[in-house]
Amino acid sequence: MKLSKKYRKRFCTLLVALILIPLSAVSAAEPVTEPTLRGVEQAHEELWGRFVDSYGIIHDFVGDLPTPEDCRLGKPNAIGWWSPIEDGPMFTGLYLPAICERARRTGDPVDKEQARRLAAGLMKCASVSDVPGMIVRGVGTDGVCHYPLGSDDQTHPWFYGLHAYVMSDLPSEEERKEIVAKMKTVANVLESTGWRCPADGAFKGQFRGGYTGHLFRDAVRYLYLLRAMFDVTGEQIWLDRYQAAQAAIPEHAKISRAEICAEGYARDRTAIRHIDTHQLWIYVGSQASLAQLVALETDDKLRTLYRTGLKLNATQALKSLKAYQKFDNQDTKVFGNADWRAVYSTWFPQKTQADAERLARTGDKDKRGERKSYEQAWMQNPLAAAAIVALADDGSHRDSIEAAIKHYDYSKLNMATFFFAECAAYALPAPQ
Repeated sequence: MKLSKKYRKRFCTLLVALILIPLSAVSAAEPVTEPTLRGVEQAHEELWGRFVDSYGIIHDFVGDLPTPEDCRLGKPNAIGWWSPIEDGPMFTGLYLPAICERARRTGDPVDKEQARRLAAGLMKCASVSDVPGMIVRGVGTDGVCHYPLGSDDQTHPWFYGLHAYVMSDLPSEEERKEIVAKMKTVANVLESTGWRCPADGAFKGQFRGGYTGHLFRDAVRYLYLLRAMFDVTGEQIWLDRYQAAQAAIPEHAKISRAEICAEGYARDRTAIRHIDTHQLWIYVGSQASLAQLVALETDDKLRTLYRTGLKLNATQALKSLKAYQKFDNQDTKVFGNADWRAVYSTWFPQKTQADAERLARTGDKDKRGERKSYEQAWMQNPLAAAAIVALADDGSHRDSIEAAIKHYDYSKLNMATFFFAECAAYALPAPQ
């Protein structure tokens, strides 16, 4: 039957309406999750578009990469502080479990490939030094050069990220075997050094940081490392070491490591200043490790101790999370750190680690500007707090976490630490 022009127009209008009705219904059915998903997706796109290098290692910020000469001489300093590759394995390792969870939820081949790329980046960080067991901070212009001093802050997240990856269904069996073998190599070296992190280059034979101390972050990371190694290898020796370590009392402590875990990061406040306002970013890995210990432990007494610390940390961090409200997306402070060569132009030979730290304290404040400190205080710390809360949460604080995540315009951020937004989002239970 042939319709007149008038009826053809009415028919088309009705057809369009029928098509659009289900779309409107879907949009109306998801008013709560959509704003946060937009924030997470923007953060994801910005991170992968600007901060993840070709090897799968996250840079601190966008700037010139150090050259082999920079790394050899120690510019801007031998620790690599204030360079774009300052925190490669730390950031990549903390972020990888979030992407593994994202890939599990979406099943998207792109997400799976991104997880594989991050795992490859972590493997590279363990493969360019001539000192076995050293996890380098990242690589410079030639893909090999690196600073001679790593740290415990870089090494622990390296394990954390790869642990999550190899226990997922993402790697091939060959890839899994290769990663577990590398984890065993590094762990065996750390065991031989008393769990101190080795250096190379001009500092070969020295160490930077370790895990057997008496602070909360020492105890929880050490126990996690031992337990994770049992999880990936199934070798009884790692479980024996874990069980002995959790019951042991560290030097300068009066209680066992498991009991130290129950005290949470509040225990460390006298040793590490300004935890609640500036240093929560270095405690995300500790909270993540505690969450893993809760999940892996079968002894009810130990699980109770671990869960106590987990909840205490979340309660404390919830107060710090609210600082996101102080961040102005229209702020125009100068981020001079991108031109790190100009900001840190002072240089002298560094014969000791103390020399390197002293050099790191120099810099032109006017050229540096205030933007980095601004982002650290009102973006980095609140989003780290959000991750800490989410890692212990059953979803009861979802609204506060989501409010923080969706507050930021991620396209205007200079520091890659906004990846904590994704860590928080994918630590929360999946929206129903």
